[in-house]
Amino acid sequence: MDQKGIEHYLEAAKRAAAWHENHLAEIKKSRFDTMAVHGIYSMQEAIDFNQGSIIEPIYMSTAQAFRDSDEMEAALAYKIPTWCYSRIANPSMYYLEGVLALLEGYGSDVETSCLATASGMAAIQTAVDPFLLPDPENPTEQINFVSAAQVYGGTFQQFAIRKEKELGIKWRKVINPGNIEEWEKLIDNNTRFVYGELPSNPGQSFFDLKKVIDLSHQHNIPVIIDSTVATPALLRPLTLGADIVVQSVTKTLSTSGFGISGAVISRKNLVSKVGSPEMKADFSLYAKTLPNRDNGPNISPMNASLALNDIRTLRSRVDVQSRSSMTVARYLSDHKHVEQVDYLGLESHPLHRLASDYMWLVDAEHDEQYRQPLNRYGHLLSFRVKGSPDKARDVFDAFSMIFRATDLGRIKSVATIPAISTHSQQDEEDRKKSDIPPNLIRLCVGAEHPDDIINDLEKALAVLDGKKVSFTAPEFSAGGASSALLRRKGEDSE
Repeated sequence: MDQKGIEHYLEAAKRAAAWHENHLAEIKKSRFDTMAVHGIYSMQEAIDFNQGSIIEPIYMSTAQAFRDSDEMEAALAYKIPTWCYSRIANPSMYYLEGVLALLEGYGSDVETSCLATASGMAAIQTAVDPFLLPDPENPTEQINFVSAAQVYGGTFQQFAIRKEKELGIKWRKVINPGNIEEWEKLIDNNTRFVYGELPSNPGQSFFDLKKVIDLSHQHNIPVIIDSTVATPALLRPLTLGADIVVQSVTKTLSTSGFGISGAVISRKNLVSKVGSPEMKADFSLYAKTLPNRDNGPNISPMNASLALNDIRTLRSRVDVQSRSSMTVARYLSDHKHVEQVDYLGLESHPLHRLASDYMWLVDAEHDEQYRQPLNRYGHLLSFRVKGSPDKARDVFDAFSMIFRATDLGRIKSVATIPAISTHSQQDEEDRKKSDIPPNLIRLCVGAEHPDDIINDLEKALAVLDGKKVSFTAPEFSAGGASSALLRRKGEDSE
């Protein structure tokens, strides 16, 4: 067999890269909905490589074959476009990464790139770990990072246990993130990154992102934002100057609940006092081809494809769920058994005005229904039941349509009590700092009609008046899959 030589593949790669750049330039002229539907997948690619398939195929393969040794050598040296091995990359992964990079940069000239991971927690680890390596010039210095205390329970555990307790990396908690002076006092020469959730889960904490970005960049420190609840349909931190966005793609982006996935989306040439030039130039590509290649937390082809299909309807879904959440929040705020409702859309919320400066439904001004910019505040809210924690549990146990589960962003409404679930591993003092009392119920509003969600809440809250719930679930529902399985197990054991 005649060897074509590595130069042959390098020249082919240049032509492919040029075509891809031209295609991306055209896609970037599109509206948000068009980007979400098409992503980086083109008709040309469909015809030339995928049998004309309109929808991106799922590449259920562990590895890529090469034409000859020259192509393999060039590919494994990362000199030409390749996916090589699905632990590192895969075409299905690229399709998901491409659309998320486009959406997070929408409405700006910011250059973005993305790395899809196996979960939101893997995304957080991927985003923060490269900044936490010891300084070879000052190996004894205790490095630190600064983050709002109001973060998801899994994030809290990763920061407090995996980073601080096990590795000795100090987490400096911002208790009142709305106070920019508190951020400033905690940052020093050993701070590696600044981190926050907007809005936070479950407490709906918010802070002035632009001020935090300006402060951090004055110290040459990157800003990492978890934008899982908002998604790029409501907030795009990279376009405001943030360096990295992490998404638990499992949640709002992937409404069906069929798969677990995460993503790191970064701006090119990010700010950082540590790290190689390659890492700063393209953080996501660096993480994909080096640390994540070695550590293996990247996404599977099936989960990437499942997420991709849900993302196509992101803007319209977020709009519907946001409007329904506002209706539900107003209902709860007037209920005699509700002590407090935490929803940024309510004018009574102390952070309402600040959130209104940042959270906008993308392209509302181009929507025939609206024709003007509109605030939307997402699908997540929480409410505090008056009285003891047991009363909150009574209400929670009385839901008949709203699912009791540790999940959010679903097409179906889901609720949990964070103090006994998502944040149960934190001690009581840390939950107080995060403003997560035991009587707080987190509610993620789905796409059901809001009248039906309110009806379920009404019946559940009525138990506090001594009214019986019309729906009661037996321990194992007759005829259900679970009971059938249990019967089979019982028969086997007899």
